[in-house]
Amino acid sequence: MATDLTAPALTRPDVAPIQRRTLRLLFVTQIIGGIGVTIGIAVGALLAARIAGTAVAGLAQSAAVVGGALLAVPVTRIMTGHGRRPGLALAYLAGAAGGVLVVLAAVTRWVPLLFLGMLLFGGGTAANLQARYTAVDLAEPARRGRQLSLIVWATTIGAVAAPNFAALADHTTNGWGLPPLAGPFAFSAAAFVLAAVVLLALLRPDPLLTARRLAAADAPVAEPVGSPPVKVAARRGAGMRAAWLVVRERPAARLGIAAVAVGHVVMVAVMSMTPVRLGEFHHDADVLRVVGIVLSLHIAGMYALSPVVGWLTDRLGRRAVILGGVAVLLAACAVAGTAGHHTPALSVGLTLLGLGWSGTMVAGSTLLSESVPTGVRPAVQGFSDLIMGLAGAGAAALSGFVMRVAGYPTLTLLAAITVVPLVALALRPVPAGVPVKEE
Repeated sequence: MATDLTAPALTRPDVAPIQRRTLRLLFVTQIIGGIGVTIGIAVGALLAARIAGTAVAGLAQSAAVVGGALLAVPVTRIMTGHGRRPGLALAYLAGAAGGVLVVLAAVTRWVPLLFLGMLLFGGGTAANLQARYTAVDLAEPARRGRQLSLIVWATTIGAVAAPNFAALADHTTNGWGLPPLAGPFAFSAAAFVLAAVVLLALLRPDPLLTARRLAAADAPVAEPVGSPPVKVAARRGAGMRAAWLVVRERPAARLGIAAVAVGHVVMVAVMSMTPVRLGEFHHDADVLRVVGIVLSLHIAGMYALSPVVGWLTDRLGRRAVILGGVAVLLAACAVAGTAGHHTPALSVGLTLLGLGWSGTMVAGSTLLSESVPTGVRPAVQGFSDLIMGLAGAGAAALSGFVMRVAGYPTLTLLAAITVVPLVALALRPVPAGVPVKEE
């Protein structure tokens, strides 16, 4: 484990300015990275359709989701051994390399290169997701939910600004001889490189390594009842097996991962088929405009109120907000599934869907982060993002099949049923909020 125990011991007052600086830096890079991710996602399906045909356009988008999940594995291994700074930078640089490969695929019209580029492009998403965990490495226990949610909220700014940048990027690069729709990926690559450079230069001292020094200096504290000591030593290169062993022994960690994954499955399954549902009863001339409005409301539900969700997570507790998020997800499925051809009702359902996702994501991520020791924390967090990403990709793929066979109302019903195991897990007594023993 890369922890310098010869350095002077830190106290909480010493850490406060480091945490403030870390949050400001993460907020800025989250905006930059969010712009990079959203620019590419905004035109990715269109570009894939032009290169490879409409039939595989959705697979290209799925490749970016799967890539983000898989890249969490090497990124968190680097974080475990060397800290947050190199791990986040690597993720952004992988995303930049992916953007460059997509541009080359557009020029050469080589489909395998397109899919490889989209896989690596998911590095931008991996970095944005890991940034939320970086925000709580040095956070006070009573403020972890708020500070994590602040970084989640910063994504909103990038997501809102990105569509405007996409048009500008495409117009600018047309003069460089690039094919239409390739320019946004060139701008995405530039944004990812900028975020990586800023983090490498300014994320000092590293928040995770600083947290380890604090943990090493603190007197050992008792484990929560029912949480066995960690049997896996925090070590350089600790990977998914180490993460699984820790999660398996900790009910609070299992609940945190389940909340993040299940909330994401429900959100992706319903959201991904909503444009198709709208296309069933809107004319082609209107459907894109209506889809844009409905999905904008959905994104607002996901991110705009995340600081409020974080505040509630700190005030009411992690499990209470997870259960609240589940209740909102169930309401969203009920409203969307019974909306019929009533677009305003469907818009309400999608807004609630985003809000429920925010509750499970913020509270689940906070609970997970505080339930495991700092030495193995990056590996566990990467394990969570891996499960979340793969589960979301699977939900997106299955939702199309369910939509075609049984229809949108049945899809929302099945999505609602998915939360039943999470409710059972959340209602079990789970000791949480007690510091864990560091080894």
